[in-house]
Amino acid sequence: MTLSIWRYAHLVLALLASFVLIIASLTGIILAIDVANEKTNPYQIDNFNELTLLQVLPELRKVYPEISNISVDHNQFVTLEGFDEEGNEIKAYIDPTTGKQLGIPKPKNEFIQWNLALHRSLFLHETGRFIVGLASFLFFLIAISGTILLIKRQNGIKKFFSKVNNDSLAQYFHVVTGRIMLLPVLIVALTGTYLFLLRFEIIPIQKANAINYTEDAKLKEVPLTDFSVFKQTKLSDVIKIEFPFMEDEPEEFYILKLKDSEITVNQLTGQIVKEVKYPFTQVLEKFSFDLHTGQINWVWAIILAFASINILLFIYSGFAITLKRTKTRIKNKYKANECEFILLVGSENGSTLGFANQIHKQLQANGKKSYLTDMNNYVNFSSAKQLLIFTSTYGLGEAPINAKKFKKLVCEFPQKQNIQYSVVGFGSKSYPDFCAYAKEVDVLLSEQSWAEKSIKLHTVNDKSAEEFTQWLSVWANLNSLAIATAPSLYSQKAPKLKVLKVVDRAEINSDEVITFKLNLKPNALTKFKSGDLLAIYPNNDSVERFYSIGKVDNSVQLIVRLHPNGLGSEFLYNLQKGTSIKARIINNSHFHFPKKASKVALISNGTGIAPFLGMLAENKSKVETHLYCGFRNNDELTKKYSQIAHKYISKQKLSTFNLALSRQEASQYVMDLIKKDQNFFLELLRNNGVIMICGALKMQKDVEAVLAIICKNNGENFETYKENNQILTDCY
Repeated sequence: MTLSIWRYAHLVLALLASFVLIIASLTGIILAIDVANEKTNPYQIDNFNELTLLQVLPELRKVYPEISNISVDHNQFVTLEGFDEEGNEIKAYIDPTTGKQLGIPKPKNEFIQWNLALHRSLFLHETGRFIVGLASFLFFLIAISGTILLIKRQNGIKKFFSKVNNDSLAQYFHVVTGRIMLLPVLIVALTGTYLFLLRFEIIPIQKANAINYTEDAKLKEVPLTDFSVFKQTKLSDVIKIEFPFMEDEPEEFYILKLKDSEITVNQLTGQIVKEVKYPFTQVLEKFSFDLHTGQINWVWAIILAFASINILLFIYSGFAITLKRTKTRIKNKYKANECEFILLVGSENGSTLGFANQIHKQLQANGKKSYLTDMNNYVNFSSAKQLLIFTSTYGLGEAPINAKKFKKLVCEFPQKQNIQYSVVGFGSKSYPDFCAYAKEVDVLLSEQSWAEKSIKLHTVNDKSAEEFTQWLSVWANLNSLAIATAPSLYSQKAPKLKVLKVVDRAEINSDEVITFKLNLKPNALTKFKSGDLLAIYPNNDSVERFYSIGKVDNSVQLIVRLHPNGLGSEFLYNLQKGTSIKARIINNSHFHFPKKASKVALISNGTGIAPFLGMLAENKSKVETHLYCGFRNNDELTKKYSQIAHKYISKQKLSTFNLALSRQEASQYVMDLIKKDQNFFLELLRNNGVIMICGALKMQKDVEAVLAIICKNNGENFETYKENNQILTDCY
């Protein structure tokens, strides 16, 4: 089944269930917190799980001459109903070992009861219960379809927890929290669905299995302390014990209602008269109810509260993603096999589609037959004369999710007529793999006998409307088409930004380049860690530049190399102390310092050391940490970093500092240091250590290649360690 089908199914189910899910989530938060709060009351005793009825009932009989029943709730609070020695009616929480009254059971307050009724039935009684149950079933399908989408997005189950590309805040949040809260959300959906199916008998209700025992008339009356059934039954297994109404009456019995059965006991002889085994569906119903309501324990109740909050945020972020995708609506007036102009789009988050759709709409307005669709929908286009490919590049030179099948389809469906084509690639020059996938597509089409290139490959940097219209102007003139080429028509809005103030600035001299340090102070409420990303907008437009950050004294610390004509680096270099900029901090939890690793190796080159210095400054754990750095020369810049590293060694925040200089007489790269210490790296990986890499993408590839060879030569699979998140990277 194609990704689009799963995506549409996921959306339709969400639309159908969203209203009820919002109500259920809001009330679920309140009810889960209430359940967690209940467990803070001092009505539970320490050794509760060890007590048997033999230890409890005789003692309670001494304190209370007449007991109607004893019940145990989900909090393990024991409630006794009966009369004391003075004939006063009692209904109280008690200590089962002494009979001491601990408190009086109180009904839920009106607010909680109101939320409970709304959560269960929307105040519509059985009709409402059916609607809520159906919404639970739809939510279960939503969770399943969402999981499948996530697996497909991450290219398989093995990469389920691999790094998520931050295409947009809503999408990033939707995917990352979807992975974190997947299990609680699935449990909420599944248990809610099961309870619904049972209540309305969609799942057949099994009959209880009752066993009647023939009483032995020869058995004599024995004291309560000799009842073997009481000796074998723990108080923690009890739901309720009903006491005989009249003492010394053979026809009056003890009735033990346990979690999995009900036992009737002769009050004189202690003999089991009848045993009713609850069917599996009934036991599972109780377990499902406890899971669904958080009555298992207070920790699970809190998790459910967070899961309910997350469901609300899922709904918001899911519709935000959908709105962004559907904001650029595709309207095809004609079928694909009727159209002269075929526009194919490869886009991960919809921004590339916006450019293509503007051309599509104008072609249609000019009376041209144009067809716009995903690259994955490539087929034989029998009337096509022009093929336009608009594609971004995902990850390290990979195809976007809606273009992954394109290469295979081109080979399967060669066009039967000559077609002119043009490829436009979208990306960012801050990445070495700038428009790499677009280049692959251009080469692929050039190898097809039916394809004729009309314009050479054109690339667009950072969604630049100006660069896009340069291509558009040439293509429109070549085909004598009246298409608007004003950049403003194709510009895209930047996201909402935060204000950060420059609180410190320093230049670090180098023999060859200018490197500088900036400390930016965000709002006091802004949460971030070393390894997160700072997105800046030098031209106050949609052009983003990303920088890995270190957290030092609650400020964002950047170490930046000034590039000639570098849009981002020049913008930051010109900032002075006291000035402010608008930017956003992007959570990059994948690249946070691992607290539970046995050992950590930090590998960087150049300014990639910035987040590592922040991590070392923040590091309060006792994880053994080793720093490997690559620089060009032993200049002031390198000496400065070396001094900082040795300071952390003296503070026992760093174990070793290893330096490689690539332009000294004895030239070395970090890869050479890794080869030299290959036994250390092999042992680190084998013992659940973590390697973090930050800096140039080329360095990352070279380092990974060396590590892969080391693993292969020692019978290990490097890819397995990557899948286990023991190799963390943040390179550009």
